[in-house]
Amino acid sequence: MTKLNFAILGCGRISYKHIEALINNEPDAMLVAVCDVVESKAIERKEQYESVMTNSNVKVYTDYLEMLKNEDIDVVAIATESGYHAKHAIDCMNAGAHVLIEKPMALSVKDADNMIAIAKETNKKICVSHQNRFNPPIQKLRKAIQEGRFGRIMSGTARILWTRDNNYYKQAPWRGTKELDGGTLMNQCIHNIDLLQWMMGSDVERVYAERSTFLRDIEMEDFGAILIRFKNGSIGIVEGSAVVYPKNLEETLSIFGETGTVVIGGLAVNEIKTWQFADEKEYDKEEDSTDIDNVYGKGHTPLYKDFIDAINHNTEPLINGQEGKKAMEIILMAYESSEKM
Repeated sequence: MTKLNFAILGCGRISYKHIEALINNEPDAMLVAVCDVVESKAIERKEQYESVMTNSNVKVYTDYLEMLKNEDIDVVAIATESGYHAKHAIDCMNAGAHVLIEKPMALSVKDADNMIAIAKETNKKICVSHQNRFNPPIQKLRKAIQEGRFGRIMSGTARILWTRDNNYYKQAPWRGTKELDGGTLMNQCIHNIDLLQWMMGSDVERVYAERSTFLRDIEMEDFGAILIRFKNGSIGIVEGSAVVYPKNLEETLSIFGETGTVVIGGLAVNEIKTWQFADEKEYDKEEDSTDIDNVYGKGHTPLYKDFIDAINHNTEPLINGQEGKKAMEIILMAYESSEKM
């Protein structure tokens, strides 16, 4: 294994999870630089890393192009505003770095396709941060699906019942905007939508959606509902809210087949609530629910390991550009559907 030099571009709300993942993937990864237009945020991430990795010397930048020019970087983790993901990823790949991109990978299909094309041209890899795919209950569910234990899958439901108050949106004015963020479906719900489409195992045939802005002072929706018909005939249902009173209630994924029913819930799809199959297997008895202390879960560390392995062995990461595009595309179809009503 070759130790990879990482940089983090964007040192806001989620960036501390990227620091944790890098620390947990020592000695295969090393943080060499951090960048944010607000220098104090970059310094905070540098100090978080160096408090554990005491022999490190992380450089701080406010200009990512300068960082790319001056540092020897193998991978850039991009955690900037969603509307900038495409430009930042393309600039990084053209500068010779692989990219790990926070969700959503972009805010348009055109941008996502362009990113995928640039990755091919530059021989660089893309990984999209849908870290919940690595949750042990989700991995167990995926195994059951791959073994055909559900028989025919009829339907699946993704429920994201959270709350984000107006203070959350005021902390960063880009949140809830059409240009840089999208609404609850694109920001809060995309992880579970990714899991739903991953489990259904089919391309999307059509989408119908309703959404509204009930309580929050934002440009986009604070509640959305999506009905998805997949090409294999199965139906997906999404309920996504950022206005649940008074706090986050649940994030739940349910899959229903002719010979199996699974419900995974908890704060961030981390607890098996129902596990019923017509057949029985030894791994059914294994305890795979995991304790977490926030909605981000513990998936960033295995996400990073998967990407590091993909780079070192020249394979595809679990969530490459094509995979990372799928949930985003469903949400864009939902936006288009609701705008026609």
